[in-house]
Amino acid sequence: MRKILVIGAGKSTSYLLDYLLGKAESEKLEITIGDINPDAISPVIANHEYCNVIGLDIFDDAERKKVIENSDIVISMLPARFHIKVAKDCVTLKKHLVTASYVSPELLALDKKVKEAGLVFMNEIGLDPGVDHMSAMQVIDRIRDNGGKIILFESFCGGLVAPEHDNNLWNYKFTWNPRNVVLAGQGGTAKFIQEGTYKYIPYHRLFRRTEFFEIEGYGRFEGYANRDSLNYREAYKLQDALTIYRGTMRRVGFSKAWNMFIQLGATDDTYTIENSENMSYREFINLFLPYSPTDSVELKLRHYLKIDQDDIRWDKLLELNIFDQTKQIGIPNATPAQALQKILEDSWTLKAEEKDMIVMYHKFGYELNGEKKQIDSKLVVTGENQTFTAMAKTVGLPVAMAALKILNGEINTPGVQIPISKEVYEPILKELESYGVNFKEYELPYLGYNPNSVVN
Repeated sequence: MRKILVIGAGKSTSYLLDYLLGKAESEKLEITIGDINPDAISPVIANHEYCNVIGLDIFDDAERKKVIENSDIVISMLPARFHIKVAKDCVTLKKHLVTASYVSPELLALDKKVKEAGLVFMNEIGLDPGVDHMSAMQVIDRIRDNGGKIILFESFCGGLVAPEHDNNLWNYKFTWNPRNVVLAGQGGTAKFIQEGTYKYIPYHRLFRRTEFFEIEGYGRFEGYANRDSLNYREAYKLQDALTIYRGTMRRVGFSKAWNMFIQLGATDDTYTIENSENMSYREFINLFLPYSPTDSVELKLRHYLKIDQDDIRWDKLLELNIFDQTKQIGIPNATPAQALQKILEDSWTLKAEEKDMIVMYHKFGYELNGEKKQIDSKLVVTGENQTFTAMAKTVGLPVAMAALKILNGEINTPGVQIPISKEVYEPILKELESYGVNFKEYELPYLGYNPNSVVN
């Protein structure tokens, strides 16, 4: 039996584990799942004949090294900051590694040793990053193979709620780590290129500069810029492209409403709040408003944010129950961002029967035989329920497929890498199609940068 170790069994692993266990008999696989909370793993998974569930504290060096040594390949589904512990063990013990996370500088520093050991360390093989890399490179390589030159590349992705369960005014529910949603865009200025000109958007303006686009059958969406759209310019070989823009998708109106929390200061994660554990939602909002012996919290907030009572943004705030005097934050020494996350989780958590939706959109502008052309590539994936989500499918399946193909020697180029080579993306994208992850392509007249982009 060939042994696969999966470290971490969070929300994104439902399809991953189903895939591997479904292949276990035919591929002679033994799956070990190591998690800090093994009792939370579904009995259907834990009791599978080819599965072994263990409690694993990744800070226990001896135990971590022991289970890694007893495996043939490791899949780390831990938070990104913990991958380096696993990666160093994998180098020492000569084990392949797969993660869905961005390549950190610490991980990249292991590249020489990984290559010398003949190991594959495949990263960014989830959704975004992951499916976005593979689907983009498939089109880019095809255009180049036909003699074309890329002059524009835009890419957007969003985890949203499926239309049939889109039942709140924000048109949004959490489909992945809520903390990452609350902190989106922080830590630096967004940077991209439009028509040959570098553009920068500071955090306090990020959610007021959006692009709009249509997805056939699903309506209108908006996108705001990722922190650094130029991260992959070299990897994608887009040094000559005049426009490079990567962003996150939401339903129209979300960004303008979210900007209220940014202007209020409620997304700050740099300091903690006194007595946050016993603080009500109403008291939390009042922290950021001027003192008044007469004005209500509601009145002060409307005045501070310049919101009219008939503004839809006001209704969105009311829907979140942020003025509730009875509900408490319940988190000791919470940062504003942590407190806001607690409030949002009350309203934005998917219910057991509710479905999420993944939407991805690429735009490719290119020159061929002196003529400018454009290809739009679009993906929509809908989840099944709260456990088998579209997010879990599009993150977990590519991870599982990559791990098995590395184990089988189908992906064998050594080094710390991301899935941008044909060796990786061609077989995985083809297999993903059988699971309903299908891109639709449209050939259009070249439009250049998005004419519907707005600045408010």
